[in-house]
Amino acid sequence: MSDAPKTSPKAQVVFALRHCRRAITLLAMVWALLVVLPTVATAQEIDNSADVATGRALYMTHCATCHGLEAEGNGPMAPVLLVQPKSLAALSVENGGIFPLKRVVARIDGRDPLVSHGSAMPVYGEVFQGDDRAMKTETGQPMLAGGPIVDLVAYLRSIQQ
Repeated sequence: MSDAPKTSPKAQVVFALRHCRRAITLLAMVWALLVVLPTVATAQEIDNSADVATGRALYMTHCATCHGLEAEGNGPMAPVLLVQPKSLAALSVENGGIFPLKRVVARIDGRDPLVSHGSAMPVYGEVFQGDDRAMKTETGQPMLAGGPIVDLVAYLRSIQQ
């Protein structure tokens, strides 16, 4: 027994179309789950790889002089600094296995200044400003930072011991 109206042919067509729309909507949702979402995840993985490569280039240009090519704190400027540069490859180890994202970003952008050779660590906040992008903090909360800082942080995360 059908629950289609027993009225005119026009009413029956409207009833059928209404059910077809529901079926099409359901198919579109299934398609999005099976096809579109995996593509978005793959695109994010590609973007993360690009972040690391860009971050490495930024590191070599702006950080390696003091922190060294391998981020061990032994760059060619290290001997003349009163406060020796940290090993940036050991940030997670020194923080109980958790990358200290908030602290790292604050040091890079200048909100948490560090005196190294009688003056503050070079602050690249202005150099690294750009389109804000989100990162997850240690607690999973989103944090906005300039695109170049996000790239640099992606590189630093990738080299943790």
